[in-house]
Amino acid sequence: MSVNTLDMKLDDDDFALFDLPRKFEQQRADIDQRWKALQSEVHPDRFVADGAAAQRLAMQWAVRVNEAHRRLRDPLARAAYLCELLGAPINAENNTAMPSHFLMEQMQWREALDEASDLADVQALDGQVQDREAALQDSIRTLLDDQGDAAAAAAQVRALMFVTRFREDINRRLERLEP
Repeated sequence: MSVNTLDMKLDDDDFALFDLPRKFEQQRADIDQRWKALQSEVHPDRFVADGAAAQRLAMQWAVRVNEAHRRLRDPLARAAYLCELLGAPINAENNTAMPSHFLMEQMQWREALDEASDLADVQALDGQVQDREAALQDSIRTLLDDQGDAAAAAAQVRALMFVTRFREDINRRLERLEP
């Protein structure tokens, strides 16, 4: 099979490219398995004998497959991408409005992280934030996969973005505290 005869199109969405259902809930193993299969089909080294043009096209395909893999394997990126595909772009740069209870929760977490005096305190906070992250992902799955409500899911994705960023702060703090 040559790159020119692939049934895929460069402008296929990531789900079509990976032959996966257009759903938030995905198995990481399925995504990774499909990525490996696609990479083996389009790897530029397979087209050395076909000349420079075929290798350039194969390189485009390899880049496209890697981009799709990066988006699909990350639940946050996958959710944002799916919302966009369904007509509800996240627009995180322009839309930072959050419910007041969510903002209060964020403030409490920040204070708790600032006041955490030892590893156990930070780990306890991390557990709370992990639970919230899981609840948001479950809500996004329900909204996208079960209810088809991309607009409501987009709001939850924006919240998940905040939580994910905060978890990065927690992880940096844990790295400093762990022996």
